[in-house]
Amino acid sequence: MNPANTTDTTDTADTAGARGENPASPAGAGHTGTNPVNPAGTADTVGAAGLAAAPGTGSTSVSPTAASLWRGGRGALLVALIVVAAAVAGVLLGGTGGQDRRLDPDDTSLSGAGALARLLEGRGVRITRVTSAAEARAAATADSTLLVTDAFPLTAGDASRLTGTPGDLLLVGGDRRLRTLAPGLRATGEARTRSREPRCALPAAAAAGSVHLGGTTFAVPRGGTGCYPAGDDPTLVGYRDGDRTITAVGDGDFMTNLRLAEDGNAALAMNLAGARPTLVWLVPPPPGEATAETGEQGVYDLVPPGVRWAVAQLALAVVLLALWRGRRLGPVVAERLPVVVRAAETAEGRARLYRARRARDRAAAALREGFADRVVPRLGLPSAAGPDARVSALAERTGQAAPQVASALYGPPPADDAGLVALAAYLDMLERQVRDS
Repeated sequence: MNPANTTDTTDTADTAGARGENPASPAGAGHTGTNPVNPAGTADTVGAAGLAAAPGTGSTSVSPTAASLWRGGRGALLVALIVVAAAVAGVLLGGTGGQDRRLDPDDTSLSGAGALARLLEGRGVRITRVTSAAEARAAATADSTLLVTDAFPLTAGDASRLTGTPGDLLLVGGDRRLRTLAPGLRATGEARTRSREPRCALPAAAAAGSVHLGGTTFAVPRGGTGCYPAGDDPTLVGYRDGDRTITAVGDGDFMTNLRLAEDGNAALAMNLAGARPTLVWLVPPPPGEATAETGEQGVYDLVPPGVRWAVAQLALAVVLLALWRGRRLGPVVAERLPVVVRAAETAEGRARLYRARRARDRAAAALREGFADRVVPRLGLPSAAGPDARVSALAERTGQAAPQVASALYGPPPADDAGLVALAAYLDMLERQVRDS
């Protein structure tokens, strides 16, 4: 082989490869030197090498860039930020269970009753704080007052345990479950919480004067006394039940640290809760502890509060992720059909099928049905009009004989093609007359 020819072939392949041409083609080869074994294969191989080494051609990186990572992950980052913000807001707004225990004698927050407990202890009242109905039953004596508020999650089992406890009973709040402890006590409605006058002879209320009360209103049991009325019904009721006194108050805000110093709230709270030497104060148990027997609880009661918050946040995250990743519908795109078939060609093709099968009955039925759909509305008839009404109206409008019209619309199918053509022409004539009339 001639070395000069080999060099020429290599140069030609390099030049053609750089231009994107096939060096094996006649246009790409400017010299006569070839490879005697596989001329085209040699040229292609050399051309590929020349293409790879051509100046100005750089490699394209497929590694993710910072911009592509940001575009792909900003949605997930936004969802994560929203979840974290919701969690922080829940903690800041809700706080923990130990920081806010409504009407708890050990709680010094605004909704607690720590101030009232200190006043009662200064007056010589011994406060026994219990967290279950069984403890309250055991601690109650003839010289004690059992205080039950609507903050305690009273169950049917708790109510049966507390029924008939010795000593007085003080019910605070409008929860209907509390009224199961007081026989004969019946709620009548709700009232706005505001400052009210006692307007009764009950010593505890008369000595306290005006009090910030409201909530549930009651019907006064027989032999009882109602105080602080809202309209015709009182918000505080006291009556005797055997050897004990039962007092029900429609709302417990007057006993909280926030309201205790207003009006005569402190005086009324001390008069009611400090009527006996011992006050058994039933409060909800700390989070995580059972409030009743195991058989009295459901599955939902055993779930810690933190788990519920986590589930709610997870559900929110799933919804946001679904909205972010959901398929967004764009504008409607008109798809170009590969073949456009004119309506006349479709009708002709269907007619040929009818003719091939000699389906004159189907063709006649199609003609009559189309005629009725177009003509009946022009006659002023409803679509449900019967054959007689249609024939009569059509004959009157066109002047054609009614039997002939009836035969055209409801007669037997044509016996041959000529009869089918005649039927089509007659129906067309009728439609033209109705349209022009």
